[in-house]
Amino acid sequence: MESQDRYRIAFLSAYALALHGFESMIPSPVPWLRLGLSNIVTLITLYLYGLKPAMMVTMIRVLLGSLFLGTFLGPAFFLSLAGGLGGTLAMGAVLTIFPRLFSPLGISLIGALAHNAGQLSIAYIMFVQRIEAVLVIAPILLAAGTLTGMVNGIAAKYLVTEMQKNR
Repeated sequence: MESQDRYRIAFLSAYALALHGFESMIPSPVPWLRLGLSNIVTLITLYLYGLKPAMMVTMIRVLLGSLFLGTFLGPAFFLSLAGGLGGTLAMGAVLTIFPRLFSPLGISLIGALAHNAGQLSIAYIMFVQRIEAVLVIAPILLAAGTLTGMVNGIAAKYLVTEMQKNR
């Protein structure tokens, strides 16, 4: 990776971290429910630089975000880590296997679904260990994830197009 690319990844990580922090200040009706604004930056990184840099942005956001917000090694950290890694890996895998089949909107929806699946799995394994509790919240998270995945995908598509024009 060239030094110029490292700077870009650092800037993208900073943007993702800033969006993560901003989003944490927005009240949420459901504890795990967030807009996922920082995933826009992950999606942009994935399209412009590939899976490895996108994973770096995700890890930096999750680790530093949890340190800054005081959630490191708490439930929110593990939920964010599982969702972030699952979503980024799923988006990267689909984009690698089917590079022209899905638009950023489709890739974002796949990432949102994988993100929610990762969070629900961790919630079950580490915290509630009752499938009924997970099944109650799953429809809410999946519906919200679909909506935010669509909005984030549209935003990422626009931003990726503009950034590719200005390269």
